[in-house]
Amino acid sequence: MRLTVVQFRPDFADAGANSARIEQGILEAAAQGADLVVYPEAAITGYCFQSADEARAASVETSSGPVDRIRKACEGAKVHAIVGYAERTGDALFNSAAFFGPRGLIGVYRKTHLPCLGLDRFVKRGDALKVFDTAIGKIGVLICFDNRFPEPARVLSLRGAELICLPTNWPESAERNSDFICATRAMENHIFFAAANRVGEENEFQFVGRSKIIGPDGTVLAAADHTKEDVISADLDLASAREKRVVQKAGEYELDLFGERRPALYREISD
Repeated sequence: MRLTVVQFRPDFADAGANSARIEQGILEAAAQGADLVVYPEAAITGYCFQSADEARAASVETSSGPVDRIRKACEGAKVHAIVGYAERTGDALFNSAAFFGPRGLIGVYRKTHLPCLGLDRFVKRGDALKVFDTAIGKIGVLICFDNRFPEPARVLSLRGAELICLPTNWPESAERNSDFICATRAMENHIFFAAANRVGEENEFQFVGRSKIIGPDGTVLAAADHTKEDVISADLDLASAREKRVVQKAGEYELDLFGERRPALYREISD
């Protein structure tokens, strides 16, 4: 499976312009052989809203024109894409990522862990951790702050995720998320991990790029520039993420990452 991550700079509160650029990027990635294209958190709408009214005015419905044009692009190019946006559904707002494929909308993930920052001050929490079983593999989606907690990635991995995609908006001071935490999530769960961050400035917040694609052993397979828009790709053998027993030397150096778990010792985590 060929994965492409697009490090993007959205225009603040301009869903029409952003979705047009995302559509073009998806078509270009598909022409280069991508099976899955991942864009950052809130790529369609922007993130650094200063009031609930401002966030609502910029938000979009999943069935609306700006989001629907991405669905149509995926259907036409026979490619999958994950794209973040401020989602409006009825009276509620969510920080969401839509997952599209050649047959249309596969599903929507809504951010489950919310910092006191930007859009997340004005949205409801999502209440589900989803693994999407697709023609290209079993793929989990988290958004930004979700990844600061080990439990969501572990739950997705226990549910069979071979790849976790993280649309994110890392601002300055969050560099260690890219430098350490993403590789840790990949290595501790023996999965592939892809982080799509944004760049540029938005309402006095500067974003740091550092998008990455990481292998199950923590190896960085591709890394983006720190300061500008960029596109990175890697070919992933997702079957290798299904094997949780790591054998360095048979019978002498073996690590059973899931078989040696002892859930009875971890009850405080869920309590």
